[in-house]
Amino acid sequence: MNKYISEIKSIVIIGLPIFGSQTSYMLMGVTDTIVAGRANTTDLAALAIGNSIFNPLWFALSGVLFAVTPIVAQLFGAKKFNQIEDKVRQILWMALMVGLALSLILINIGPIIKLLPIDLEVSVITSEYLRAIAIGAVFMGLFTCLRCFSEGMTLTLPVFYVAFTGMLINIPLDIILVNGLFGFPKLGGVGCGYATSLIAIFQTIAISVLIMKSKLYKDVRIFKSITLPKLETFKEVFKLGIPIGFGIFIELSMFSGAALIISALGVGVIASHTIAINITSVFFMLPLAFGLATATRVGNLIGEQRLLDAEFSTRSSLLLCFVIAIITTITIYTFREFLVSLYTNDPQVIALGVSLLLYAAIFQIPDGVQMSAVGSLRGFKDTFVPMILILISYWIIALPAGFVMTYGIIGPKLGAAGMWIGMILGLSVFCLLGILRLKKVVGANLKTSVTL
Repeated sequence: MNKYISEIKSIVIIGLPIFGSQTSYMLMGVTDTIVAGRANTTDLAALAIGNSIFNPLWFALSGVLFAVTPIVAQLFGAKKFNQIEDKVRQILWMALMVGLALSLILINIGPIIKLLPIDLEVSVITSEYLRAIAIGAVFMGLFTCLRCFSEGMTLTLPVFYVAFTGMLINIPLDIILVNGLFGFPKLGGVGCGYATSLIAIFQTIAISVLIMKSKLYKDVRIFKSITLPKLETFKEVFKLGIPIGFGIFIELSMFSGAALIISALGVGVIASHTIAINITSVFFMLPLAFGLATATRVGNLIGEQRLLDAEFSTRSSLLLCFVIAIITTITIYTFREFLVSLYTNDPQVIALGVSLLLYAAIFQIPDGVQMSAVGSLRGFKDTFVPMILILISYWIIALPAGFVMTYGIIGPKLGAAGMWIGMILGLSVFCLLGILRLKKVVGANLKTSVTL
């Protein structure tokens, strides 16, 4: 038991700052929503549509950069600091290209937005909002690369400091730019886009200065010279990163698809479902942080050639995330009425929202455990097969099953509850398949180490 406690402590030390960083990113979005909503309902609608376009684009393009964490983690464990410097310098070129590609798409997406069946004014604001974000797109790519580099070296606290500071600065920036204070023009919701870009620029500069000046990074000086990109490194990043990015896209599309499936059930049902999803997302942030921390921890141990310890770390992470999932399940179930009432005063929405939170509570268990398995697999640099498993679980099982149960195509018509049961089913399948895949990968690596 003491060994489990010690290993869990190692994961928590890496993971808590990641949790703080993820919370900071989320709160920036919350600030944008509140400030834009207070300014104008039209601005709020434009922001919602803009983010629904931006987020899938961002994760589809930037997913390759998430490969930096397992690459750096294994090299850091092996103390191959020169190789870390060399690879990160090359991947920064890729981050630059990702940012430029995203920027070009956001700048030119206006004509497509005009084709959407939305109010013209909302369409114009959405286009301008995305054009404002385009200014900082390159810096978003660079910051993501540097953040993942730092996390791969277990230096998650400096990233948290930068993320938290950015979140704090974003509050007055939003208020000033949206409302036109201190002589600035009143930009409405578009001001949130400019604030997002300014924060991306700030965070990139801040993390770069920390990397250059802090003694924590003394063994790895990535800015002391320039390394041109090499095809071999790009292949490695694409091999690991594209499945990560596409896997995130599949997950996002499942939630988007679920919303579309129940959209015909009425505004009240949509509102209740949205509240349940939002609450679920907030509680998921803790297992998400520890899953990402596990990728770093396992990668470090593999780099150190401590494969038995890496295997033990995967089991410790599964235990940790399972316990957290049980706690969040009990919390959501116990306080479900209070949680829903924070979002709305509508009695019908509250009643349905409370009933959906019963499913959201159950949802926490497979969701928390699968994140641990995914994190461990990333630490082993295994990302392609998990992507296939996600595709099968979410697109072939969760969405079709949810659709069938929602509208009673086979069996009783369950409404929004049917969609949640479908998602729980798909997520449970992925959780089981992910654990089995992890067992296979760990076994193969242990066998190879024994053979060597």
